[in-house]
Amino acid sequence: MLFNSIDFAIFLPIIFAMYWGLGGRIRLQNILLILASYVFYGWWDWRFLSLIVISSLTDYLLALGMGPATDKRRKGLLLCSLVVNLGLLGVFKYYNFFADSFVDAFSLFGTDIQRSGLNIVLPVGISFYTFQTLSYTIDVYRRKIEPIRDGIAFFAFVSFFPQLVAGPIERATHLLPQFSRNREFNYDQASDGLRQILWGFFKKIVVADNCAVWANQIFDAPEQYHGSVLLVGIFLFAFQIYGDFSGYSDIAIGLSRLFGFSLMRNFAYPFFSRDIPEFWRRWHISLSTWFRDYVYFPLGGSSGTKWKSVRNIFIVFLVSGFWHGANWTYVVWGLLHAVFFLPLFLMGNHRTHTGPIAHGRMLPSLRESRQIACTAILNGFGWVLFRSATLSDAMQYFRKICTHFFVSFDGFSVPDLKIRYLLVPVLLLIVVEWIQRDGQHGLDFTNLSIPRPARWCVYYAIIGLLIFMGGRSQDFIYFQF
Repeated sequence: MLFNSIDFAIFLPIIFAMYWGLGGRIRLQNILLILASYVFYGWWDWRFLSLIVISSLTDYLLALGMGPATDKRRKGLLLCSLVVNLGLLGVFKYYNFFADSFVDAFSLFGTDIQRSGLNIVLPVGISFYTFQTLSYTIDVYRRKIEPIRDGIAFFAFVSFFPQLVAGPIERATHLLPQFSRNREFNYDQASDGLRQILWGFFKKIVVADNCAVWANQIFDAPEQYHGSVLLVGIFLFAFQIYGDFSGYSDIAIGLSRLFGFSLMRNFAYPFFSRDIPEFWRRWHISLSTWFRDYVYFPLGGSSGTKWKSVRNIFIVFLVSGFWHGANWTYVVWGLLHAVFFLPLFLMGNHRTHTGPIAHGRMLPSLRESRQIACTAILNGFGWVLFRSATLSDAMQYFRKICTHFFVSFDGFSVPDLKIRYLLVPVLLLIVVEWIQRDGQHGLDFTNLSIPRPARWCVYYAIIGLLIFMGGRSQDFIYFQF
């Protein structure tokens, strides 16, 4: 079920009314959330509900077994959790990739072998909920959290529908205890949640879906356009993926607030980053911190020699790229970001920009503007790899920019969609998020003294844009991961 669908528009108010109608009975609320989450997920394909049940039941029982066990047995139980969860992920997401790569490797030596391919459908959100439940068993193993005996609360934690299919990837230490607490409806919390949902829909429907129309046309046939148009394509895809994914996260966080839950922030205005390390502290925060805590630190982090630290950085970015998809383009994309990250790390400047940009000032300085532009250019190289179907397609895209760069937009058009109309919401997104760069989201009015009539004018203006520029619905990009 999609957030931007009629089905969900009917589903949400029904569940909302039933949830708060239970009058604070936590166990019944959790049961309702499980059933609602399974309906939400099963709306796409009910057969894959079995994977969520297997993952949930496995980690619930294994974590219970870790409680009184010896250290050796605890390691064995953790290994079982890793095998089950990563095994499911490997079969459904990576089997065909490894099989095809194996065949291709033999063909390089002149040996042609045949394989019987499996018609495997990638379950939506499997990369997200497997990592979420893995965080629980790992934290129980590390004794950071006690194993929970309330199976209903745990199943609700794993399947919680607002963030089930595209995150944020929550930690058990943060979200799981909220399923055991009494939850009361809070008007201010719900109002802010609705504002964040509205802003998320603006980013998804108005910005991302409309940018996608142009970006798809360019990336699907780059040979038809001059280099100037291809650069526009990179710009449009950057805003497409940001509006799409951060829009989903805003909607998920806002929905959670309607039900009395608090999710972690997943995006912190990454396009205002002054270098690549800062970008990764602002982009898909739940994933980057997951890899930091469960991969980078266990490998030794930065505590060993420089060589080991460099190795650990490459491993994290390699795994991060591979997490995004079973394609060599994602692997190279991850390694490219490791190369971008490494010079600043070796110079000890990778944590230079940890505070807010242009704090106390209306505009960034000339130096900050230059840093933002340079970071955007480096990310642009990565976006080409991320969007291209194959490495050869990406190389063709780069080659066309370098060899046929003419400032010409002849023949570049999309029926019924004028690019000047698209520039307005993109600029609006940039301006609003710059003004709100110290807030949690674009419509965070918590610390702003804005008259109520002015706020409602903003809401109606966004709703008008949703109506005027909607209708070009695109799937959420991160559903495929």
